[in-house]
Amino acid sequence: MGALSEHLMAEIRALPPQFPDVRTAVMPALDLAQEELGYLTPDAMSDVAAALNLDPGYVQGVATFYTLFHTEPVGKHRLYLCTNISCKLRGADELVEHAMLQAGVHEQGQVSADGLFSLEAVECLGACEYAPMMRLDHAYHYDLTPEKIDALIAERKGVAPAPAPAPAPAPAKKPRAPRKKKADG
Repeated sequence: MGALSEHLMAEIRALPPQFPDVRTAVMPALDLAQEELGYLTPDAMSDVAAALNLDPGYVQGVATFYTLFHTEPVGKHRLYLCTNISCKLRGADELVEHAMLQAGVHEQGQVSADGLFSLEAVECLGACEYAPMMRLDHAYHYDLTPEKIDALIAERKGVAPAPAPAPAPAPAKKPRAPRKKKADG
């Protein structure tokens, strides 16, 4: 028996009629396989090739070309932070460091000790007008701040995020002395 469930194999076999060419079904099929297993094993790539009647080398080539496909174990929740120019100009490098600390990883590609997170800086996620941004699992998050990242990670850990520090109180204003009226005349 292969690496993928029979239910998923049937779903993959049903993909080609939805596309202009069977080869264009490879990426959605690999995405389904990765979703089921967490990452793409050689057996999973062979199963995808068999289900689509394609050469296994072609399927493996697609899987290893695109950075959103993984051939090694990854965390249950995958953070992809854009570090292209628009995001970089709005603090992406600092956000990558912050997210790594919050997720419990020390380097990109590493899986956190609890198996929940892995993180990668990626070249572009195609939403420059909303920089900085990231993809977490299958959802995109825009206009990121450290607080937004903290909340997203805490949510996936199943804990409430730490409360944001209260803003400093505004300095008390001194009451103004009443204005003197100018004498008419």
